[in-house]
Amino acid sequence: MPTAKPSTETQDFKTAFLTLKNNAQTLQNSQEPDIDALMDVVTDSISAYKICQCRIVAVQPALDEALSDA
Repeated sequence: MPTAKPSTETQDFKTAFLTLKNNAQTLQNSQEPDIDALMDVVTDSISAYKICQCRIVAVQPALDEALSDA
């Protein structure tokens, strides 16, 4: 079953990653996917993915700088 809809303003990386993980697990464990619920799971996952991607892009320059100083 899909989790609550993520919001880019209120959801952090950890929560969004957990959403992706749970949705993937739900799809893997289903014998016969519920095609009616699939769109909700996909939409939920896309939103969570975007949150994760934004955080990764935002953190990458800081990591690069920290590693170049090491």
